[in-house]
Amino acid sequence: MDVKVYGNDIEKALKALKRQLQREGLFREIKKRSFYEKPSEKEKRKQREARKKVHSSKKFTRDTRFKGKRS
Repeated sequence: MDVKVYGNDIEKALKALKRQLQREGLFREIKKRSFYEKPSEKEKRKQREARKKVHSSKKFTRDTRFKGKRS
């Protein structure tokens, strides 16, 4: 990962770095690993994330069937 500093503007470069780290999910990963997660909790979290992922994908595919007027 590279962040270039232009015109000695370190504040702007730091902001860009934080934005890149946020997009990659690094802060979420650090927060998740800062405490021990029991195997049962880990399994529940993964199932919850999978349900959320399926639900969000259904939300977008549901409306594509009706391209014309709805009766």
